[in-house]
Amino acid sequence: MHAFPYGTTATPMAVVVPPSLALPVIESAFPRQLHPYWPRLQEKTRLWLLEKRLMPADLVREYADGLCYTDLMAGYYLGAPDEVMQAIADYSAWFFVWDDRHDRYVVHGRADDWRRLRHRLHTALDAPRHHLHHPDSLVAGFADSVLRLYGFLSRTWNQRFARHFHAVIEAYDREFRNRTEGYIPGVEEYLALRRHTFAHRIWTDLLEPSAGCELPDSVRKNPAYRRAALLSQEFAAWYNDLCSLPKEIAGDEVHNLGISLIAHERLTLEESVDEVRRRIEECISEFLEVEQEALQFADGLADGTVHGKELNAAVRTCVGNMRNWFSSVYWFHHESGRYMVDTWDDRSTPPYVTNETAGEK
Repeated sequence: MHAFPYGTTATPMAVVVPPSLALPVIESAFPRQLHPYWPRLQEKTRLWLLEKRLMPADLVREYADGLCYTDLMAGYYLGAPDEVMQAIADYSAWFFVWDDRHDRYVVHGRADDWRRLRHRLHTALDAPRHHLHHPDSLVAGFADSVLRLYGFLSRTWNQRFARHFHAVIEAYDREFRNRTEGYIPGVEEYLALRRHTFAHRIWTDLLEPSAGCELPDSVRKNPAYRRAALLSQEFAAWYNDLCSLPKEIAGDEVHNLGISLIAHERLTLEESVDEVRRRIEECISEFLEVEQEALQFADGLADGTVHGKELNAAVRTCVGNMRNWFSSVYWFHHESGRYMVDTWDDRSTPPYVTNETAGEK
């Protein structure tokens, strides 16, 4: 069971999915595609990580391609102009580096460092041009990627993106406090928080510059469009939780749907895994239904005007890419070195994270 005969990484190898994580419906009903710009994308994001000092040169050489961050994005935003695809891929790579920094701050109890970083990211989000040369490479890299994303659509889209990412930063702060205090959120509380820490709205917002069209509120808030977007993101977050559950239990983690089910619904580990899988499978089934409604809604926008034709094409592209997110996320979890914990020398510390990348001296 593999996406491409030998995956997408530079070192060819068959991609084997463990039976406990296999989803036959994804492998059969969600064919995987890659943006044709992908090889160049991988190369340029690698150079960007070096230029912005987000990873040391030796770690970029050894790990960047195998982490498959560009594969994940190139499997999602099909049809995006190359410039847009590159900006999204760089932003995504930054997001993973930020997530690692956040994790190290939690592990080492560095509350003051996290508080400073949180404040700087909020400020850089509102004024990225003024933070391009910030001494913290994470802040400077964020400013660079955000400024590029702000160049594709209108100020209204930029403000929406900023509003949504301010909420992501605050959700990361909530997770920081939960983890340092050992607080396991209830299931519904966790699901609401996860929608922000996984940046559901951000990845959905980025469908628009990929399609070359800023969608009006009447389109984005259409129930079928909105539900299809949410389901594609819920699948990604919950599948990530399923894949991460064993290592997060071993690490006394508190942020995982499975862990919330165990703590608050009194499920066993086995029952929890079954419940997460059930939710994932229901999510896929519901998407397949609402996808058709969203496409019918798109067709109804073609009212004979040029604007209607453009909206129809853009919405169909966005919905098609929501579908692509399922396969891209699924295979990413089985190709990326980010999830190959059993191969790490220290299961608590990713080999691609150093004191330098974690903001330490």
